[in-house]
Amino acid sequence: MAELRGIALVVLLAGAAVAQHDAFDFMPPGGRDILGTLAAGDAGTLAEAAARAGDRAGWADWVRTKAPDMDEKAVETFAAYAALNLPVANDVLTQFAEDRDLLLLPPDGKQLAIQQCQFCHSMFSGYLMHDRDEAGWRSTFKAPFHLEIPMTETERDTFSAYSAINMPMRMLDVPPELRF
Repeated sequence: MAELRGIALVVLLAGAAVAQHDAFDFMPPGGRDILGTLAAGDAGTLAEAAARAGDRAGWADWVRTKAPDMDEKAVETFAAYAALNLPVANDVLTQFAEDRDLLLLPPDGKQLAIQQCQFCHSMFSGYLMHDRDEAGWRSTFKAPFHLEIPMTETERDTFSAYSAINMPMRMLDVPPELRF
């Protein structure tokens, strides 16, 4: 019976995570989601990206060859994510080669913002409307109330890069129920 409750809890939490992510579809996609779009189900593209190393410029060039019509902000967002998070570790790469599950890859900046920002303050006034460069976003982690946010240095850099590229949003692009 306890095992059945555990399974039900996992299913419930997974459903809540998907519903929460859907509530933020108005935000620009993060690097992991952009990779899913780039690959469009092609296992070879996913495996190539997961195993490939590169700097931002190299990743941006890679994206432009795969998707020449992709919006420049999306190119920059993915390139920043990939330069910080790819290639993945060999054990993850092995599992990824079998499963092709994007959730095996590190979270992107959008996912980190959804997971970490809204618990203490409004996403709208505390995040979506701020205009900062990467150093400015990175400096938010020096505030005493942000020191305890459970993120690695790479996750903080991933969040900062995504945020610098994609924030602030236009107020009209944020659903009214999420404003203020």
